[in-house]
Amino acid sequence: MAATDQKDLRSRVSDDMTRIREELERLVRIPSVSFGVFDPADVQASAEATAEILERAGGTGVRLLQVDGAPPAVFAECAAPAGTPSVLLYAHHDVQPPGPAEPWDSLAFEPTERNGRLYGRGTADDKCGIVAHAATIRAFGGTPPVALKVFVEGEEEAGSPNLGRFLERYADGLRSDVIVLADNPNWRLGVPALTTSLRGLVDCTVELRVLDHAVHSGEFGGPVVDALASLSRLLATLHDDDGNVAVDGLASDPVPTLEMPEDEYRVNAGVRPGIRLAGEGPLTARLWTRPAISVLGIDAPAVAEASNQIVPAARAMISLRLAPRDDPRRAMRALSTHLRSHVPWGAEVRVIEGFQRMGPGLVIDATGPAYAAARRALADAWGTEPVDIGGGGSIPFVVAFAEAFPEASLLLTGAADPDSGLHSENESVDLGELERACLAQALLLHRLSTTWRTSTS
Repeated sequence: MAATDQKDLRSRVSDDMTRIREELERLVRIPSVSFGVFDPADVQASAEATAEILERAGGTGVRLLQVDGAPPAVFAECAAPAGTPSVLLYAHHDVQPPGPAEPWDSLAFEPTERNGRLYGRGTADDKCGIVAHAATIRAFGGTPPVALKVFVEGEEEAGSPNLGRFLERYADGLRSDVIVLADNPNWRLGVPALTTSLRGLVDCTVELRVLDHAVHSGEFGGPVVDALASLSRLLATLHDDDGNVAVDGLASDPVPTLEMPEDEYRVNAGVRPGIRLAGEGPLTARLWTRPAISVLGIDAPAVAEASNQIVPAARAMISLRLAPRDDPRRAMRALSTHLRSHVPWGAEVRVIEGFQRMGPGLVIDATGPAYAAARRALADAWGTEPVDIGGGGSIPFVVAFAEAFPEASLLLTGAADPDSGLHSENESVDLGELERACLAQALLLHRLSTTWRTSTS
């Protein structure tokens, strides 16, 4: 790419930042939570606002995509000369619930700038992806040098339950050579990344019962251990004394070459000073390529409502993150077997497997012309070489795209950083990182347009 071309794109994105921020603030003010008791009209409003932003940016054929029972997705496209690659840009316009208001330093749905960061629910996850796609179209005056498509989902935060139906119904319009999934964090502030692996996920609810009904804890306490204490003892068997996952039969993938300093992890996660980190080996292995178990909730009497009774039954939800290459059904069987075989004192146990949330991990072969172009674009935009990272989370939409379009190159990028507070209070995006993400995407399209014919011939 000629230096003058890169300089021109850099200037256009820089000059566009006022509009980029205004569009992001407009979207953040729409509380588009896609599940639970929240108003679906807000998700509809965010879809319509997204469509308007993409159309004003120069997108053509802008429309809402529908499947029965699902929030709307948004589609736009820009035609290009024959022989250029087709590129699909993905984002999602729904957001997580804000949670309690007290921990927020400003209103969740009123964007507020502090120290170069824009705060508000959806600023980083993932409405910044929408405005980055609009900025990319504008950087080329509405005529990007590749066949460009934009797809903005409306239920990613609810687990993308209908994405497969969208991809099947609209496959002809969405199929592309390169798919940019702009919903992933960078390695750290100022260091861009490509995410090349994701962990899988299974979960279950385990129920223990020790009595037919509650009884007086003084009259009957002693010979029978209550269900809550029994459940606690069972849950404790999920890890060994060093905090390693103790379920037999779970796989681990190779240790990553990239390492994360412990102090950096502690700051990013908000770990309390006296906590000793669980498990052994490099942190990146514990985060990306090994299983991890969390207890997400327990049903039992609340402290304020407790009485002198032996609790007859209790249950807990268990989440198991899997190594990227592990098989979810085999892992679910291993977890269920462990729970059934470690029940204390003969308590009755029932394991309800969470098939609706079962999902495989993913390992991307990040080689070839699209990945080379992406790494060069990231390096040029950030002024430093990008790194390949793993994702500790499980992202159903990535697997859905991989299965629907197996020949496409998947580029997992984004504008967020470890300080973005994804799914937490005070979510934010660094405005400088957002500008660099917009520039990198524009540089990627230009580089693909100049190298694709040669590299794929």
